[in-house]
Amino acid sequence: MPSLPVATPNDLASLAEALATHGVCLLPDFQDDDATRALRLRLQALQATGKLQPAGTGQGAGHRSSGMTRGDSTHWIENGQGTATTAYLAALHAVRASMNRQLFLGMQEVEAHFACYPAGAGYKRHRDRFQGSNSRVLSLVTYLNDDWQAADGGALRLYLPGDTVDVLPQAGMTVCFLSETEHEVLP
Repeated sequence: MPSLPVATPNDLASLAEALATHGVCLLPDFQDDDATRALRLRLQALQATGKLQPAGTGQGAGHRSSGMTRGDSTHWIENGQGTATTAYLAALHAVRASMNRQLFLGMQEVEAHFACYPAGAGYKRHRDRFQGSNSRVLSLVTYLNDDWQAADGGALRLYLPGDTVDVLPQAGMTVCFLSETEHEVLP
């Protein structure tokens, strides 16, 4: 299994180079521990108040409930939902602006959501980019798990040309990849 390129949030040129060359890059320091903890607390509050909804797939008229394809529950992140989420969105906008400048991606907006997978749930192999649309260009996943163990599973499996790579869902790990990359969340 190949190792993935690694960049720091302060070196977005390395991120751009990794995306252009490999289509994927790890950002283990995308957030500090306090920011990760704050997002985790926000997610836990949303769970406790029943604000997470079962996820679906597709868009517009093609949107459908998740069924057997995906087993997570989600909540969309928007500005005004707290300091932690506002700071996270600002970091995503900085990545968007930098990748637009360096890779000419033409991304106009950022969308983000919390996703929570119960034990045994996953998300079958898919692409984040909708068929016939160019609105999703980059995908970025930041893990908030504070007590993840290998037996818990839940790795993100990326299907890269000629190989597969698993990213472990450890707290604070962030992975950025081209949205056209096939991937799945293992149970």
